Amino acid sequence: MDLSELKNFDINSLDVNNLGSAPGAVKAIIIGLLFIAVLGAGYYFDTKGQLEQLASEERKETQLRQKFETEQRKVANLEELKQQLEEMRRSFGAMLRQLPSKTEIPNLIVDVSQTGLASGLEIDLFRPQDEVRKGFYAEKPIQLRVVGNYHQMGDFVSGVAALPRIVTLHDINIKPMDDGRLTMEALAKTYRYLDEQSGE
Repeated sequence: MDLSELKNFDINSLDVNNLGSAPGAVKAIIIGLLFIAVLGAGYYFDTKGQLEQLASEERKETQLRQKFETEQRKVANLEELKQQLEEMRRSFGAMLRQLPSKTEIPNLIVDVSQTGLASGLEIDLFRPQDEVRKGFYAEKPIQLRVVGNYHQMGDFVSGVAALPRIVTLHDINIKPMDDGRLTMEALAKTYRYLDEQSGE
């Protein structure tokens, strides 16, 4: 390629219909520009889309790899998880056995009342309320108002906690009385399991 031909070449004298007569250096530049244009068009119309698709597939691969590793960890711990599930079932069964049946509720109400009397409390109010159903169990609230000293109330709360069936105390409100004793208002709740088949 003779670059000296470019010094004397006038771009306006270039005949587009007869490029074969152009100097060799001009032909080389035109061929170079066409080559670059073809490469650019090829990249834009073909390679760019493929690169974007490749990037998308690489992201999917990363996500699938993470999911696989998570699932692999779960499978590796499957035996331990089965043992934990069995332990939870046993614990749940033990807790369900602590819930009284429908026939045991009256006896449990008597037990709560007798616990208060055994603690030396005077029972001013002991009012069982309607049962409230909540999913697989039902609550049986009992409105209480008892009078006694601090230690008697502590004995009562300890006695209720020691009952063989689950009884919880809620909304506890303790106030002093004029004679030095205390009055405690509370809502005791016992629970029973609802049989799925009979709904009772």
